[in-house]
Amino acid sequence: MKTLLIFGVSPKLGTGYQISQLAIQCQPKWRCIVLVRDADFAQQLLQQGIEAHVGDASDVSTVKKLCDLAGADATIISTLGGSTGNYIAQRIIIDCAEQVGIKQMVLVTSLGCGDSWPTLSTRAKQAFGQAVREKSLAEVWLQTSKLNYLILRPGGLVDGDATGNGCCYYQQEVHGFIHRTELAKLIIKKIDDQQLDNRVYSVIEPDLVINY
Repeated sequence: MKTLLIFGVSPKLGTGYQISQLAIQCQPKWRCIVLVRDADFAQQLLQQGIEAHVGDASDVSTVKKLCDLAGADATIISTLGGSTGNYIAQRIIIDCAEQVGIKQMVLVTSLGCGDSWPTLSTRAKQAFGQAVREKSLAEVWLQTSKLNYLILRPGGLVDGDATGNGCCYYQQEVHGFIHRTELAKLIIKKIDDQQLDNRVYSVIEPDLVINY
């Protein structure tokens, strides 16, 4: 039985939440542990069979406790982001995983991180460059850790149903969008197929056009 330990699940129903929902729907034998900040939201998840714990990912003792609970064979998934990029929390998660002996982690960042920084427009750098830089730091911290990893840099995230058209691109410049549900589906498949290959992929749906 696989165990997922997910950071980044919130009532905003973003990618982390979509991963948890897909896991319990498509992989009912998997164990799903999540950390959330909202107690009422945690109760909702508990009723779905998800092991929801209330706390903050920037608290070392909380993260260490969850890593111990998940066990060394767990796969960590972090979709933490926000306006700050949450580098400190990401670093704590990675450090605690190493201490416990967890061997696998999926990190979701964004297009523009790391070596894809030059592809961001000046406007984009001004709007959310700080968060992108912090996510880039998290990528490096994971890449230089003992963990096997998969780093996914999705394009613009949008709501809607999964399409099956999500594509991963290795060392290619791409631009575009992807549904959160489609990204979640790709992540679950990568874990199920044991495709954490210590690489960084850009992820979009190439035919998805968003008109603002």
